[in-house]
Amino acid sequence: MAAKDLTRGGITGPMLSFALPLILGNMLQTLYNAADSIIVGRFVGPDALAAVGSAYSLMTFLTSLMIGLSMGAGVSFSYFYGSGDRKSLRSSLGISFLMIGIVTALITLLSYLLLDRILIVLSVPEGIVPMMREYLLVIFAGLPALFLFNFYASAERAVGNSRIALLFMAVSALMNIALDLFFVISLDWGVWGAAVATVIAQYAAGIGIMLYTVISAKLLTFSVKDMKPEKKLLMEISSLSVLTSLQQSIMNLGILMVQGLVNSFGAGVMAAFAAGVKIDSLAYMPLQEFGNAFSTFVSQNMGAGRMDRVKKGMARAFMIAAIFGLLVSMIVFIIPDLLMTIFVDPSEKDIIAIGRSYLRIEGSFYALIGFLFLFYGIFRAMKHPAVSLILTVISLGLRVVLAYAMAGPIGETGIWMSIPIGWAIADTAGILIFRMMQRK
Repeated sequence: MAAKDLTRGGITGPMLSFALPLILGNMLQTLYNAADSIIVGRFVGPDALAAVGSAYSLMTFLTSLMIGLSMGAGVSFSYFYGSGDRKSLRSSLGISFLMIGIVTALITLLSYLLLDRILIVLSVPEGIVPMMREYLLVIFAGLPALFLFNFYASAERAVGNSRIALLFMAVSALMNIALDLFFVISLDWGVWGAAVATVIAQYAAGIGIMLYTVISAKLLTFSVKDMKPEKKLLMEISSLSVLTSLQQSIMNLGILMVQGLVNSFGAGVMAAFAAGVKIDSLAYMPLQEFGNAFSTFVSQNMGAGRMDRVKKGMARAFMIAAIFGLLVSMIVFIIPDLLMTIFVDPSEKDIIAIGRSYLRIEGSFYALIGFLFLFYGIFRAMKHPAVSLILTVISLGLRVVLAYAMAGPIGETGIWMSIPIGWAIADTAGILIFRMMQRK
C-alpha cells in the first residue's frame, strides 16, 4: 500500500480518509482488549471480570509508555517525510527502534519483578488477587509484541499509510476472540486462558506488521548503521518521544490511581467500573484516533511549510470532534443498561445500576475529551509535546484530586463527576496556551 501525501489536495476528505483506518483499527484493538472482559465476565463470573478489568487499567498504563514513545517518534517520521529528507527519515527510524526496544525490555523486566507490590498499591481485594496475578503473569509476556506493532504502525502512519495497521489488527482481534472462546469456554482455562489467547494474538500482529514493512515498504527500511545516534537527531527524537510517552503514561497513571480508589469500594463497583471503562474506550476512541490522525496531517504540512492547510484543518477538525462527541454522548445516555449487559450478565442488577450512573454522568461530555485529544495532537505535531504533557497533568491531576475529595461525601458518584470536570479545565488551558503561542 502506497504512502499518502497529506500536504496536497483537499483537507477534510483526505483527513477523514486517513483517520478512518486508525479509528477502525483502534476499535478492533479495543474489541481485542474487551474480548477478555466480555468472555470471562459472562462465562467465569463477576470476580473474574473485576480481576481482568483491573489488569486492563494496569496494562493500559504500561503499554501507553511504548505507544507514547512510538507516537512521539512518529512526529519526526512525518516531518522528514513531508520535507522529503529520506536520509534523516531512515536515521530517525533506526534510532527510535533501538531506543524504544531497550525501554520495552526494561518495562517488561520491572513488571515481573514488581508484580506483587503493584497488586498491593492497587488495593486489589484479597479474593481477586490470585486471578489478577495469574492473568498478569501471562499478559506481561506480550509487551515486546506490543512494541513491534506500535512502532511499525507509527512508521506506516507517518507516511500516510493508515490501512496496513488496520489489516493486522483485524487478523489479531479475530484470532484473540476465537482463542478466548476456545481456551475459556471449551477448555475451561479461566483467566489464564484469556491471557494466553491475548498474547498469541499480540505476537501475530507485531511480527506480521514488522515483516510486511521490512519486505514491502522500502521507504521505511533501515539498517544497523542507521541506529548510530546522531546527537541533534537523537535529542529531537528523545524529546518528542519521552515527553509524548510521559503524556500518555500520566494520562493512564491518573486512571490507574482512580482504579485504586474504585477498588476500595468492593468487587461490585470494580466490575461496574471495568465495564464502564471498556464502553468509554469504544465510545470516545474514534475521537482519540482522529486526534492522532490530525497530528500526522499537521506534521506533514509543517514539514512542507503549508501553514495555510494547518489553519484550515484545525477549524474543520474541531467541528468534526464536536458533532461526533455529542452524537455518541446521546447514544450512551439513552441505552446505558444495554451497553452494560455486553460485559455483565443481565441478572447482575446492582452492577448494572452502578454502571448506568457512571455512563450517564461521565459519558455526557465526550466532546470535551475529543477537543483535548485534538490539542494533544496539535501541540505534539508543532514539536511542543511539553504542552500536551501539561494539559494531561491538569486533566488527570484534577481528576485524581477531585475523585478522592468527593468520594468521601458522595461515594463513587464523586469519582464519576471528577472526570468531565478535569476535561473541561484542561480544554480551557489548551485554548489559552494556543492563543498565547499565536500572539508570539
